[in-house]
Amino acid sequence: MQPLHLLLALLVVVVWGFNFVVIKIGLEEIPPLLLAFARFFLTSIPAVFFIKRPTAPFKMVVYYGLIMFSLQFSLLFTGIYAGVPPGLASLLLQFQVFFTVFLAMIFLGERLRSWQIAGALVSFLGIVLVAMNLDSNFVFSGFVLVIAAAASWGSGNLISKKIGKVNMISLVVWGSLIAWPPLLLLSLFTEGYDQILDTIQHLNWLSSGAVLYITYLATFFCFCAWNWLLHHYPVGIIAPFTLLVPVGGILSSVLVLDEPLQSWKISAALLVIGGVCVNLLGSRIAMRRAKNKINPV
Repeated sequence: MQPLHLLLALLVVVVWGFNFVVIKIGLEEIPPLLLAFARFFLTSIPAVFFIKRPTAPFKMVVYYGLIMFSLQFSLLFTGIYAGVPPGLASLLLQFQVFFTVFLAMIFLGERLRSWQIAGALVSFLGIVLVAMNLDSNFVFSGFVLVIAAAASWGSGNLISKKIGKVNMISLVVWGSLIAWPPLLLLSLFTEGYDQILDTIQHLNWLSSGAVLYITYLATFFCFCAWNWLLHHYPVGIIAPFTLLVPVGGILSSVLVLDEPLQSWKISAALLVIGGVCVNLLGSRIAMRRAKNKINPV
């Protein structure tokens, strides 16, 4: 991997990791559903007028926008708003890998491999360790919401797989166009017109900057860069970089928000990331064996 491309991959990871801190900062002034609405409204408007619709059945784009964007981020933002520390939220979301595997087994008929079971068990121990250390500041409902967000991400991955190879930026923009109307309706219904109006009238530079960061850096820049890297390198080289996202999320949360870094958090992080590593390494070994059978030396 060329040094500049390596730096680009690390920059994406840093932006995505720090994004959890920015979400927390945004939620100090903006209700969670309104923040999610703002993200996807700004992602789609005005870009949708200049970017062609993805070459996929429109209903699949609708499913992608509703599940991957509306559902996942309404759950994630509400979970962080309920008290889940952003660093820990970035870690819990990594469980999406195993939701993807198990949902693919149920709905796509994919076979569950031994390394996938082993990796899931290791990561699940990390999730259990987090659940055992819930306190009054970290409510159980927030924990459940973030895990549900990971499940939504896993479901979105299946939809993305069904869609196939399309322009990722086009899918993000048009998926965002589908995502924001239900988020706006949910915000109006649950957070109320008065709170929305008050939030808009009292927006400060910090909350406005958070919205811009979440929209243009974490979404547009990172998806463009990530898509470019995936087109120039094998998935097996690029995908493991996502393991650094919770590391960046936890460290930035500790440095910026003074999130406590207890020993159980470190242990939970090692278990969750270790389980994901088992899954990735097992998959790569299996692919190499299959390739060697097809093309024996």
